[in-house]
Amino acid sequence: MKTAVIVFPGSNCDRDIAVALEAVTGVKPAMVWHGDTSLPDGLGFVAVPGGFSYGDYLRCGAIAARSPIMRSVVEAADKGLPVFGVCNGFQVLAEAGLLPGALMRNESLHFVCRDVKLTVADTDSAFTRLYDADETVTFPVAHHDGNYFADAETLDRLEGDGRVAFRYAERVNGSARNIAGVLNARGNVLGMMPHPERRIEAAHGGDDGRRLFEGLLETVGA
Repeated sequence: MKTAVIVFPGSNCDRDIAVALEAVTGVKPAMVWHGDTSLPDGLGFVAVPGGFSYGDYLRCGAIAARSPIMRSVVEAADKGLPVFGVCNGFQVLAEAGLLPGALMRNESLHFVCRDVKLTVADTDSAFTRLYDADETVTFPVAHHDGNYFADAETLDRLEGDGRVAFRYAERVNGSARNIAGVLNARGNVLGMMPHPERRIEAAHGGDDGRRLFEGLLETVGA
């Protein structure tokens, strides 16, 4: 499967997700610069990595969401291409309008960096199809603005439509209803705060994150 990782000034997790994608797919992903205006042809998947795009200036993800390449990412997502945003990438996707809600400062006002337990809330998407419903998995988090917020009507709609992909099994950052991962209405765009790309093999302390990418590989291959 041919994949791509978007690279912004200030990204510091782009290599992490590139290594994970190559490990799972066997093919090095294309590293696409934020100033490019188009994505490579024949992509099966696009990743928007974590980090501090544009130094988190103004508001996390706000400038990156308006970079030239994101117009192409939005267009591709609207046509059904799977897109995954992790940490700052989640913030970028929300700012770009691909996902509802916003990411606010952590409830504690501190940067959170540790392993956390998550509950798999939905298994119907390409991202979560290889997990069991209500399964508990462990991913690391590393964020200062990971407090997911949406109004009550939006949260009810997300719940009712099965678009909450992962929940924190413990209180981590004050996120509304402990939401750790959200899908778009079509199920082809996922944003989450924890980092599954940092948990794909035993050397990382476990491989709970590997199935997310393997599920995508199977779905796109089919």
